[in-house]
Amino acid sequence: MVVRDLSKQPRKQRLAIYRAPLHAKHKFLNTPLSEELVKEYGVKRLPVRKEDVVRVMRGDWAGHEGKVIRVDLKRARVYVEGVTVKKADGTPVPYPIHPSKVLIVKLGRTDRVREKIIERRKKESPEGGK
Repeated sequence: MVVRDLSKQPRKQRLAIYRAPLHAKHKFLNTPLSEELVKEYGVKRLPVRKEDVVRVMRGDWAGHEGKVIRVDLKRARVYVEGVTVKKADGTPVPYPIHPSKVLIVKLGRTDRVREKIIERRKKESPEGGK
């Protein structure tokens, strides 16, 4: 059972996100789709996955497009190909990006689970997937 924190205090909101169980953290990975994908699938947002191609919309790497190389469910972060910082010894390390700061440009693989999510969300939308 997930107990919701109804407080408006930022510290309690952050703590609730930090303590959320992994099955609830899946919801934090919702990422907006590009306009073309919204027209094609009739859905505005989908959970980001490993082989999706995304465009970074905010931050130092704004405008960068690349394939998602890793999704960290525990920290709710996405790692994009080419978005790296250099360590003190010069080796590049992938930089974590929050899923709300990226835009899905191309879906990687579409399996039954993802198709079920798309169909369910089409039914829920007020436009009915138009």
